Amino acid sequence: MDLLLLFGDLFVTFFIIGVFTFGGGYAMLSLIQTQVVTAHHWISESTFTNIVAISQMTPGPIGVNCATYTGYEVLLNSGAGHSLAILGSATATFALILPSFFIVLTMVKFYEKFMGNSLFEGVMGWLRPAVVGLIGAAAIILMVDTSWTGLVPHLSVVEENFMDWKSWALFGAAMVASLKFKVNPIYIIIAGGVAGLLLY
Repeated sequence: MDLLLLFGDLFVTFFIIGVFTFGGGYAMLSLIQTQVVTAHHWISESTFTNIVAISQMTPGPIGVNCATYTGYEVLLNSGAGHSLAILGSATATFALILPSFFIVLTMVKFYEKFMGNSLFEGVMGWLRPAVVGLIGAAAIILMVDTSWTGLVPHLSVVEENFMDWKSWALFGAAMVASLKFKVNPIYIIIAGGVAGLLLY
């Protein structure tokens, strides 16, 4: 029965994330982190960071990959076996993409009708900066481990999520390679993986 409740919670949680996510996978990360780490305490902050790293390296949208890996990890942590953990992956993934399927289906039907509408353009204009904010929040979440103990700021704990100076060096090198030298992200990921093997 507990596992059935967990499957239900997993479905509802990722369905809600799917409904309220605008801007793609990176914008989705902060919502997933809030639900699975902070609200439900299904996985730890470090596990979530690892899941995001793996999701980014594997083919497919990062938000969907993250949901797939998270569903598996949540069931595995609850004591379920490998088969049920795979079902957890399928549940989280299906719940996440289901709202998008219906929303896109509806938008395709009405998109041409609302193109040029001032209200529609106004909503899109407000959504763009919100999406940028969600992506920025995802980046900050991956860099710091924040534990909120209440509404009082001085009671909240913010810890560095980067392990040591080597992690910061890799971060800086990747940033310079991407922004200054326009290196292909695939090469940066491969180089980061090789550097991680050598350094750790």
